[in-house]
Amino acid sequence: MAGTASQPTPTDGAPSLPAAPPDPSEASDPHHHTAPRGRYLLTLSVAALGVVYGDIGTSPLYAIRECFHGPHAIAPTPANVMGVLSLVFWALILVISGKYLAFVLRADNDGEGGILALTALATPIKIVSKTERWGLVLLGIFGAALLYGDGMITPAISVLSAVEGLQTATPIFAPYVMPITVVILIGLFFIQSHGTGRVGGIFGPVTFVWFLTLALLGAVEIARHPRVLASVNPLHAIEFFATNGWTGYLILGTVVLAITGGESLYVDLGHFGRRPIRLVWFTLVMPALLLNYFGQGALLINDPAAAANPFYLLAPDWALYPMVMLATFATVIASQAVISGAFSVTMQAVQFGFLPRLMITHTSSREYGQIYIPSINWALMVACILLVLGFRSSSNLAAAYGVAVISTMTITSLMFAVVARQRWGWNRVLVGALVGVFLTIDLAFLGANLVKIPHGGWFPLVAAAIVFLVMTTWRRGRRAVTRLLLANALPVDEFLRTVMADPPVRVPGTAVFMNGNHTGTPPALLTNVRHNHVLHQRNILLTARTEQTPRVEPDERVQIEPLGHGFYRVIIRYGFTEEPDIPTALADLRHTGLALDPRSVTYFLGRETLIPTKNVEEMAVWRETLFVTMARNATNATRYFRLPANQVIEVGAQLEI
Repeated sequence: MAGTASQPTPTDGAPSLPAAPPDPSEASDPHHHTAPRGRYLLTLSVAALGVVYGDIGTSPLYAIRECFHGPHAIAPTPANVMGVLSLVFWALILVISGKYLAFVLRADNDGEGGILALTALATPIKIVSKTERWGLVLLGIFGAALLYGDGMITPAISVLSAVEGLQTATPIFAPYVMPITVVILIGLFFIQSHGTGRVGGIFGPVTFVWFLTLALLGAVEIARHPRVLASVNPLHAIEFFATNGWTGYLILGTVVLAITGGESLYVDLGHFGRRPIRLVWFTLVMPALLLNYFGQGALLINDPAAAANPFYLLAPDWALYPMVMLATFATVIASQAVISGAFSVTMQAVQFGFLPRLMITHTSSREYGQIYIPSINWALMVACILLVLGFRSSSNLAAAYGVAVISTMTITSLMFAVVARQRWGWNRVLVGALVGVFLTIDLAFLGANLVKIPHGGWFPLVAAAIVFLVMTTWRRGRRAVTRLLLANALPVDEFLRTVMADPPVRVPGTAVFMNGNHTGTPPALLTNVRHNHVLHQRNILLTARTEQTPRVEPDERVQIEPLGHGFYRVIIRYGFTEEPDIPTALADLRHTGLALDPRSVTYFLGRETLIPTKNVEEMAVWRETLFVTMARNATNATRYFRLPANQVIEVGAQLEI
């Protein structure tokens, strides 16, 4: 099993913001640092509309309803409706427009966003590092783990809430809501292997129609009761809290449903860039959402009984079935975005050494970031179906929703503070004041969500805890194995002196020895010389290393160091969003003077069998056993590094940990 430096394996070896990154969206293009304009900007904006805003765009299906009809509902009096609308309005303004679009999107890691990319900005992420701050790494791992809980709940609640519109039309459909939802979810996950390329073209246009419909439905009702627009005054929110006290505070746990999906703006930064994401939000998404929320509020003020499903009751009777169909399309698109996000987070986690190697398939040769991970796909499908069958309604699922999202948002605020202060050098007082505002809002929402834990909020926390346990176990196990290999490694120069003193037989050809430790001698090389007593004419000691940036420029990809006697040390660098392809990288060496034919290369990989013991002080035996189990089931190095299987020789050994 071949290793990387970030993931070595036992089997492989404003005046106040002077230092902020430049921002008027110069990193909008993930591949070129030029701001998109004209038709290209329009294309990116339409694509961002379908992917980035699918999740938050379906929140009107259930956010207002749960405030006045859910398990923690409050009476739909005019004063309460105005207060809730004021909270929703300011949540969207302060959290989405302010925190994320104005500030967090600045914290891009060479154009890439997401909690793990932000963690890599805050501290180096390496298996063995004296500069890595383990507390920040743990925080980043837990934030990533929470995203999996969100990825399980979002498809379930979104599709279920859309299909429930059928029983709003007629009770006859009530028994069929869950079966229809399950069938749609199964179909959604079964098409993942084909990638989003074939259907991606309709994502933006369908979502565009969805947002126009949201705006139109809301505007019609607002025209009938325009006084609802006065809820933009924050005094309505203050009066709401003063009147309802503790009960009013707990409503924040439901209001947070209006901003779920906000983290997607940051996760998908690398796909679209800041400029299209901001443009779409301010010109279409935010106005459409606010119009629809205010329209639902106007309907409730006029008819409190509409609290059962204010979204669908905004539509005229003749449009109800088309609305259900459109909502179903919109929720499938929203779910697709969350599933793709889970794939992206998983790939980053594998590259950073938080998860074992998994089979990752690129579903498009042209579109960046379109990948498919079967194990994650089927795990999410099973979880979504169990959630639908277990909770049985979107109202019940709403109790589980929000906890994971706001927890991740809180971690993002903390990480942003570290990056702004220590990486950008922003003023301490400025960072404290700014992040203090962010955390005040985040913690207020988080506290209100704590009451959801006994009613379903435990699920995303348990799911995140399991993922966190898996990630930290793999991380600790990798660290223990790496230290063991480093301690027992024979320096390359010592090996060369020894072997050249009594040189073995040299045979024609090139041998590539995968090596996790670029300064040590690969165990497979030692074993080959010891047992076969031969060396190839040319020997490459190759290390594949994952860097702290999402992509590595082609001219910085490969580093070659001649060691003499036909030996070369080669380091191939990849970004944490790139999939290693060793043969392709070796084929490019023809421009460096080390020309070779990849078809004639023999690859030597170490394949150690791990044996759990009590040798690792920081790991219990059961965690060692879990680590060994994951290592045995990891995707083999041959497939992961895209090596031709008929040119690979594996050398076995046992390693006690």
